[in-house]
Amino acid sequence: TEYHVVTHKKAWKRFKTTEAIKPLQGIRVLELGQLVAGPFCGSILGYYGAVEPPKIGDPLRIWRHLDKDGQSAWSRSLSRNKKSITLDLKTQEGRDLVKQLAEQSDVLIENFKPGTMEKWGLGPEDIYPANPKLIYTRISGYGQTGPYSKRPGYASVCEGMGGFRFVNGHPGDPPVRPNMSLGDSLAGLHAALGVLLGLIAKNKLASQTERTGQVVDVAIYESMLNMMEGVVPEFDRFDEIRQPSGTTVTGIVPTNTYPCKDGKHVIIGGNGDSIYVRLMNAIGRSDLTGEKYKVNADRVKEQEAIDGAIGNIWDSAWTLEHTTDEVLEVMEKVSVPAGKIYDAKDIVEDEHINARGMIENVTVGTKEEGRGWNVKIPGMSPVLGTTPGSTEWAGPDLGEHTNQVLKDLLGLSDSEIEKLEQDGITKPK
Repeated sequence: TEYHVVTHKKAWKRFKTTEAIKPLQGIRVLELGQLVAGPFCGSILGYYGAVEPPKIGDPLRIWRHLDKDGQSAWSRSLSRNKKSITLDLKTQEGRDLVKQLAEQSDVLIENFKPGTMEKWGLGPEDIYPANPKLIYTRISGYGQTGPYSKRPGYASVCEGMGGFRFVNGHPGDPPVRPNMSLGDSLAGLHAALGVLLGLIAKNKLASQTERTGQVVDVAIYESMLNMMEGVVPEFDRFDEIRQPSGTTVTGIVPTNTYPCKDGKHVIIGGNGDSIYVRLMNAIGRSDLTGEKYKVNADRVKEQEAIDGAIGNIWDSAWTLEHTTDEVLEVMEKVSVPAGKIYDAKDIVEDEHINARGMIENVTVGTKEEGRGWNVKIPGMSPVLGTTPGSTEWAGPDLGEHTNQVLKDLLGLSDSEIEKLEQDGITKPK
């Protein structure tokens, strides 16, 4: 059988047959996560998840816009390719079942407050005697060690500690938050990288020890700190604290967001030496080239004049005299990096994004049960040429696979599963 995701007439068939080998094929991932960081890691790994609280499940299921079945469209994307089971971790029976699942998994992901898993008897040292090969992945605000480790840490707070919030915004104004949980997603990405490194290391450790698994410790604030480029060494060597810079980047000119005649904005990156000359010639400002503007350090001194000529708030600025499409057409002709700022509609309709297979249509439920609608979700990156990934199904309903997993993986009988439902340890499906 074939599984192709085609949302554009000329879309590249990125996702090949289901028989194609996938790089993590055969790897079982047990995800004990909620909200964004843990589930995003599991979504990247994309093979098996997620254990959720019975009755309500992950709060993200009812965040933001809800579909007619009461579930968020976001959860259908974030929980793609997962199998959902519900267990009450506040009960000993629920914890025992989770432990059995962990003992049969290759990877475990959890993003509870440090110490919670140990309190439940599900910490690494509780699992390793029965499964010494487990990659035990932990995501928290501040990491598992250190003086702040026990603090609760949402991404919004950790983005501040990692330095990101300080540099994000306009000079003199309060720090700005992007309208998404960036810290959580970056932590999930770092966790997925840690899992892959742990899986690779298992082969190298096999000749040295029986315990080839290890703990992957991801802190949200450190995931942000990893993105901070030269902020720390520049402070250390020059006692300089990088400040917020609005729509540009400190010390690099020109790279900015410029308003156009139609009320939209474009981003132009003309900071390469030869690129800068082409840019200024194209907008009729060759007077701003030559020795005074030859290298970036020179242009930094003249930033106000350069940005003003390209498209700052001055009436004579070039971009303000042209529409977005006109600006981009000129920039493309002279090979200057430029682009418009996309909203969700732009993303979904863009020819290139669709041609790359990065917008997928997945079906939720069936028409017989009153659903059967499609939802568009972003494809995963990177694109692998020989072992491609794919979205096999949308995020499942709460507890959709509870009976299947308990029966097939743990060997429970129908009567045992029924008793778990009656006792409230699992959610009836």
